[in-house]
Order: sequence, then C-alpha cells, then structure tokens
Amino acid sequence: MESRHYRSGELIKRFAPYYRKYRVTLIMDLFCAALTTVCELVLPLIMRYITNEGINDLAALSVGTIGKLGALYLVLRVIDALAAYYMADVGHVMGARIETDMRKDAYNHLQKLSDTYYNNTKVGQIMGRITNDLFDVTEFAHHCPEEFFIGFIKLVISFVILGRINMPLTLIIFAWVPVMVAVCLPLNLRLRGTFRKQRGQIGELNARIEDSLLGHKVVKAFTNEAVENEKFGKDNQTFFDIKKRTYLFMGLFHTTVRVFDGLMYLTVLVAGGIFMVKGLIAPGDLVAYLLYVSTMIATIRRIIEFAEQFQRGMTGIERFLQIIDADIEIFDEPDAIELHNPKGDIVFENVSFEYPDDHNKVFRDLKLSIKAGEKVAIVGPSGGGKTTLCNLIPRFYDVTAGRITLDGEDVRHFTLKSLRGSIGVVQQDVYLFSGTIFENIVYGKPGSTKEEVMEAAMRAGAHEFIMGLKDGYDTYVGERGVKLSGGQKQRISIARVFLKNPPIIILDEATSALDNESEFAVAQSLAKLSEGRTTLTIAHRLSSIRSSDRILVLTDEGIVEEGKHEELLELKGMYYHFYETANALK
Repeated sequence: MESRHYRSGELIKRFAPYYRKYRVTLIMDLFCAALTTVCELVLPLIMRYITNEGINDLAALSVGTIGKLGALYLVLRVIDALAAYYMADVGHVMGARIETDMRKDAYNHLQKLSDTYYNNTKVGQIMGRITNDLFDVTEFAHHCPEEFFIGFIKLVISFVILGRINMPLTLIIFAWVPVMVAVCLPLNLRLRGTFRKQRGQIGELNARIEDSLLGHKVVKAFTNEAVENEKFGKDNQTFFDIKKRTYLFMGLFHTTVRVFDGLMYLTVLVAGGIFMVKGLIAPGDLVAYLLYVSTMIATIRRIIEFAEQFQRGMTGIERFLQIIDADIEIFDEPDAIELHNPKGDIVFENVSFEYPDDHNKVFRDLKLSIKAGEKVAIVGPSGGGKTTLCNLIPRFYDVTAGRITLDGEDVRHFTLKSLRGSIGVVQQDVYLFSGTIFENIVYGKPGSTKEEVMEAAMRAGAHEFIMGLKDGYDTYVGERGVKLSGGQKQRISIARVFLKNPPIIILDEATSALDNESEFAVAQSLAKLSEGRTTLTIAHRLSSIRSSDRILVLTDEGIVEEGKHEELLELKGMYYHFYETANALK
C-alpha cells in the first residue's frame, strides 16, 4: 500500500473540488453561519448600552427601550435558531454527500487497479480506507469551512469593536493569540501523526481479523486458536499503545488551550480593572469588553478544539488520496477500439515479461501461435509461467517487451471491456459471490433471463444438482460458496462462462482440485464449453488434455516441447517424464 504523506495545503486543494456540486448549499451554510455570528455579537452591544445608560442616566433608560431591545434580541435568537437548524441538518447532509462521492470515486478507482496492486495490499487496509477513514470526512466537510468562517468573522468584528472601545487593551489581549498558535500548532501536528498511525493500525487489525476468520477451518484443523489469539492480541495491544499516545497529545493540547484561556481572562481582569480605575474605560464598556473577550476566547477555543476533528478529517482525506493516486497500470489507450466478433487467432511475438513489483523475470522472447478454434494445452513444472502466459492475453498484466496479437491486432489496441468480454476464464480456485446460485451464474451476462441462465446451467451439467437443492436457483451459496462442494462450484463457474459465450476460453487447472467423479462431470462440461472456441488449458492431470490439438511444455526456459500427446510420448522428453510419473502415482 502506498505510504506517501501529503502536505496540508495539497490535501485541501485536492479535496476542495468535491464542494463544486454543492456550492449553493455551502454558500447558504456559510450565510447561516454569518447570521448566527451576528446574533451572538449583538448581545454585548445591548448589554453595553444598558449598563452605560443605567450608570450615567438611569432615568433615560425606560421600560419601553428595554422592551424594544428585548424584542430585537428575541428576533435575532429566532433567526439564530433557524440558521443553526439549517447548518445542523442540510450542512451535515452536504458533508455526508461528499463522503459518499469520495467513497464512490475510491471504489471506482479500485476497480481499475491491476493485480499487482492487490497482490501487495491487504484487503483489510483497503476496506478501512473506504469505510472508517471517510466517516470523519462528513464532519470535516461540513465544519471545516463553517468553523473557520465563523472564527474569522468573530475575530475581525471583535477586534474592530474592542479596538474602538480601547485599542491598547485590545492589543494586549490579542498579543496572546500568536503565542497560543505557536504553542498549540506543534501539538496539533503531532496529533495528526498519531491519528495516521491509528488509522493504519485499524487497517492491520481488520486484515488480521479477516485473515483469521476466512481461514477458521485451517485454524481449527491445526488447533491453533491460541496462536491466532496471540497474534491478534499483539496487534490489539499495538493499537491500544497508539491510541494511548494519541490521548497523551490530546490531553496536552486541550490543557494548553485552557491555560491560555485563563491567561487571557486574567489579562482582561487585571488590565481592564486598572484601565477602569484610571478612567480609561467606562464600566459598561468593560462589561461589553468582557463579553466580547469571552466570545473571542470561546471562538479561539472552538477553532483549536476543532483542530482535532480537522486532523481526523485530513487523515481520512490523505488515506483516501493514497488509493486515488495508486497508479492504474492497465488502461485503455487513447485510440483503443472495440473488439467485435473475434476469430480467436492468438500470437505471442517475442514476448518478454517480468512482474512490475519484484521484477521477477518469467519469459524472454517467447514465440507462440494459436489458430482460431484450436485447443492448446499447456503443461510444465510449477513456476514455469503457465498461468502468467494466460493472464497476459486478457491483459491482467501487460507484456514487458514484444506484443500479443488477437486476429493480427495488438491486444493493447482494444478496449479492456471488449477484450475481456471476449475471453472466458475458468480457474481452479472458483470464486462465488455471497448470494444465490442464479445471481452467481447471471454474473456472466448481467440482465439475462431465467431461461437463459437455466440453459447455461444445463450445458454446464449443473442444472440437475441445482434443481435437487431445496431452493433450486434461489439457493444461497454462502460466502465464497462454502455451502457447495468443489465440483458444484466449478460447474456453476462453467455455467457462468457458458452464459457469457466468449469465443476464447482459458481453463486454468479447472479440475485439479476435484475428486475423480467430480472431475469426470466437470471435464464433460468443459469439453462442451470448448467446442468451436479457441481454448487454452493449463493442466497437471495429463488425462484431461490427451485430446488437445496441441500440447506445449513450458518451463522457465520457454516452450521446450510441442506436439500432440502421442508425438510427445515418442520424444521421451519432459512430457514423457510427466506422463510416466503420473502413471506411477495411480
């Protein structure tokens, strides 16, 4: 997983465009924030007027005047309540919409990433980044512009009004602000660092839990519950230690804020009292001064306390961008064309390939030609590159050098959707989605009718056992198809490819994990599936490929033998050795 860190300015710049769709809501939210601020700032002025009038000329202060001031303040409080409701409701919904948009973008980007990314990234980490990490973005998206806007208005207006009352005292009070920022900012940055580690460790915990629960049968089979508990305990303790450190900096941060609060109030009390004794400020002005300073201090405290939420949100945005900025290694070229009705002629022209993450070389100058409709089997020792060779055709990886052509055209010149839509893959490790049998088969061609799904299942030899189940095609298969046998899952995966009806088929050790009875049933289904299609079969069990038009023996040296079953036996080379070994093990 990419561990790049971003500067705050870059995070804000990358996040800001998400407001574009909701700019009207944002403007209204800030307008309501301004209304609540004005309502709050009017009260000290009313109190100042009443206090000064009461001290200087009590007779001039009538009940009617006080009633009018009260009515004015009541109207302002009603406006304040309505504005606050808008901010709490519509403003928060705006934040939730932005969070939803970001999660959608992250998920869409994940769909475009290559196998290399997933080979090097824990699923638990990915899940944490597109779920938990974005929860704080809702609060951040709503409160960030709102809090800073309110803070700016309050500080500016407070400074102007207080300056008009007594500029020297105002300057003394505001002198504390840069000192507070200078002390609190480093603590705030340390807080962000602990939040980042905390989020990372949550991802590790998710990955640990997922790995253990999905492998629960292996855990039980080896009675390793204690081992798993110990590993989880270590990760859990690490998370606690990080969280403990987070609360340390949080405590220091909030304590520092309270200390500066006290210092500012102390300054008003002492300096304001001295100014009043010397006749430099009126009692009513001092009351107003104290209220404004209280408002200002509350504002500063609110902004600084929001810094905790701010850093949580920034951490979520940063981890979101680490997904968004992951390179899309396999993509459509600008001039990519749609692939329509391919014949199935496949040619490897001097193909070299190495994995992009570890640069492990698999092929060098590989040459291979497969005719349309030809059934080609690939055998060889483990690690020889059989699966990798087949993965290059649908561009799960791109060749390092040379090219692969389909009907004479480089596969990179076709759109990925049309290329992969023309290729059906049946793998040894069948993946069924959590859902019904029908949902898993129709996945091969979304929108197909029940009749089409049943026809595909019949051709795959799956219809009979499906109808024998209690709920038939509506049977829930469980997570990863755990409620079905290996042979049943494989036939469902074959039915999925039948429904897709591609002209090119790749069978990647599709029967190697099955018992003899299941293998025979699945082999019959595969034979039907490969009729009239270009078929590449990777197999360890040589009995399943004897009828292939051509058999290739692939090693780390390339294709070392090639021919029909009988021809390769006569050579008495590597294929012969595989065949004799297989017979000896029967």
